[in-house]
Amino acid sequence: MSNLTFERAMQRLEEIVDELEQGSLSLEGSLKIYEEGMGLIKFCSAKLEETEKKVKLLVKNGDAFDVKPFDIS
Repeated sequence: MSNLTFERAMQRLEEIVDELEQGSLSLEGSLKIYEEGMGLIKFCSAKLEETEKKVKLLVKNGDAFDVKPFDIS
């Protein structure tokens, strides 16, 4: 997954959901892509956490802007 992008992971997750919803896979096939999906969810969650740490807010302070860490609370 080293060159996997967030967008491609999300696309593959959508494909997995569609495949599972169709119900045409065997039990073993369903389990296999379910496990793949769980790995992709973990990958996407890590990417989102990494990105959240990088997000900063620019706050106007008179004529200048201060950079402050992003706080979702």
